[in-house]
Amino acid sequence: MKLNYLLPAILALSSSFAAAQNIIKDYKLPGKGLKQHDFLYAGEWDMRKPTAQSMFLVRGGKVVWQYSIPLRTATGGIQEFDDATQLSNGNIVYACMSGAGIVTPEKNLIWQYICAPGTETHSCQPIGKDSVMMVLNGPVGKVLIFNTATNKLLKEIVIPTTSTRPHGQFRHVRMTPGKKTIMVGLFAEKKVVEFDLEGKEVWSVAAPSAWSAIRLHNGNTLISGDGLGYTREVNPKGETVWEFTKADAPFLIGNTQTANRLANGNTVICSWIAGNNKTEEWAGTVQVFEVTPAKKIVWALSSWEKPDLGPSTYIQLLDEPGNPDNGELQR
Repeated sequence: MKLNYLLPAILALSSSFAAAQNIIKDYKLPGKGLKQHDFLYAGEWDMRKPTAQSMFLVRGGKVVWQYSIPLRTATGGIQEFDDATQLSNGNIVYACMSGAGIVTPEKNLIWQYICAPGTETHSCQPIGKDSVMMVLNGPVGKVLIFNTATNKLLKEIVIPTTSTRPHGQFRHVRMTPGKKTIMVGLFAEKKVVEFDLEGKEVWSVAAPSAWSAIRLHNGNTLISGDGLGYTREVNPKGETVWEFTKADAPFLIGNTQTANRLANGNTVICSWIAGNNKTEEWAGTVQVFEVTPAKKIVWALSSWEKPDLGPSTYIQLLDEPGNPDNGELQR
């Protein structure tokens, strides 16, 4: 599923597992495990489960809701949950590579976008009560804004990139809190670019392997470095003001696909380890962790059995203040 541009990182991750086993075994996980936060959890490419790529809602330390789709569509396309947000009404907006959708707590699909052959999507963000912003990787990369109540395409914005491979273009694209610009990590260009709603570049910073980038309420930008394993906060000048790397962790970090800043100033980071094809080595690894500005880890989640949450791509903490419908959780 991953292309050549990720192979060096995947090989490095695989070779790191054996060396990290003793560290992981001896490390006492801080925090309260599944009881630390209520959350929505999604992870991509769980190759162990061809019939059930799943999203999970965890409340009070228990899975209270699960929504699953097959790893492959009827025509062979890949399905994997890359993005998921629970709205204030309980519905969940998601992207699953082969398309995007909105599913109710009763598991009714009330809006859906199916990607045409040669295209894929890894981002779908709610931007109001009845609108979403999704990103279409393809021969021409695009941001699409839909009114989901009417299924009307409200706006189409071309995202310029030199990559001709849809899978090697971009991942977790986000609109800024003011809804006037869009943050995009460009794999081929090795940078994060902020575009206005006409597709014009207004800001950029060098950032290789940027899987996600979000504009914080303090004006800085929080970047996840995917296969390079970094989480970095940069100021408007492009200067790094905070960074957490693989070397800062007392356990194995895989691909840092997404990160979120909490109201208390801590950062929650997802560590995706499915780049290692030896699935028997996944158990015991840390999927999500919360770290303070001083780089102290206060919560580390490893849930591979009862329940098996699988690889970690994105987590939404449901006990955070703010309205998820309008992007208020980016701090």
